[in-house]
Amino acid sequence: MTKIRVGVLRGGPSNEYDISLKTGKTVLDTLEREKYEPVDIFIDKAGQWHADGFPLAPEHATKRVDVVFNALHGAYGEDGEVQRILESTATPYTGSRSFASALAMHKGRTKEVLAQNGIKTPPHIIFDTRTQGPSDVLEIFKTFPNPSVVKPVADGSSFGVSIVRKFDDLGEAIERASKFSPEVLIEAFVNGKEATCGVIEDFKGEKVYTLLPIEIIPPKESAFFDSDAKYGGGAEERCPGRFSREETQAIQDAARATHQAVGASHYSRTDCMVTPRGDVYVLEINTLPGLTSESLFPKSLNAVGVPLAHFLDHIVTLAYR
Repeated sequence: MTKIRVGVLRGGPSNEYDISLKTGKTVLDTLEREKYEPVDIFIDKAGQWHADGFPLAPEHATKRVDVVFNALHGAYGEDGEVQRILESTATPYTGSRSFASALAMHKGRTKEVLAQNGIKTPPHIIFDTRTQGPSDVLEIFKTFPNPSVVKPVADGSSFGVSIVRKFDDLGEAIERASKFSPEVLIEAFVNGKEATCGVIEDFKGEKVYTLLPIEIIPPKESAFFDSDAKYGGGAEERCPGRFSREETQAIQDAARATHQAVGASHYSRTDCMVTPRGDVYVLEINTLPGLTSESLFPKSLNAVGVPLAHFLDHIVTLAYR
């Protein structure tokens, strides 16, 4: 039997470079060797592609493989850019297409699509640091609900995210977020339990199969599930989470609806807040969830008895066919 050569894209010029290296290594180590021949396609921080240890143009690197597993995260890998490169070379690849990737990466545009599809999401405004200044910050503080969450409009792993409760903190939070993106999302803070829920297409007899929601409990020293809590190991992640049957169903429905609303492909993970009344508010969708040992998606797979190798085989099959 001829093995399918799977090029595993990892690294890349984003703030999530180190996380992508880990996700990529997990995929390289876990793909079933009887069926697949993994090929490490490393992209350095300058955006240079490498295969078999040699720097190559993307179109030459992709010629060496039958299908690409996109293990990149953040800018370039998750925002439609690398997807457009792969589409231009007619290379099959895992994950969402270029348009859906770009849409999902921009939190503001995602929220517009959610609202158009009747999916609850916290009220928000966009602050553009290129055209707005201190007087706009004051006006926002006077008129927008407080407390608020300030985050880059296009970045992941909770980099540059702050919770703002008083005026003096708002300007600092905007400045912090603007280091990752010139556009900053200011979102109404939703009090409640944080949840995340993964979905997989054409799985277990369902068009969009929903995994069990994970409840995320940040460490006491963190106000929310920030990047330190995500990768420092201090957060508690329960799967299944402590949600009622109705809340669980609502989270799963929201994750499925969000995946379909943005036009995502193959798999995704949607982050939500669940209020004490049981209302579910979607915060964002991740079209390339992390697959490291610390990542949430593999924990959800484990909770329903799906080995990671089986999941990877399914996703590669979806892309290859």
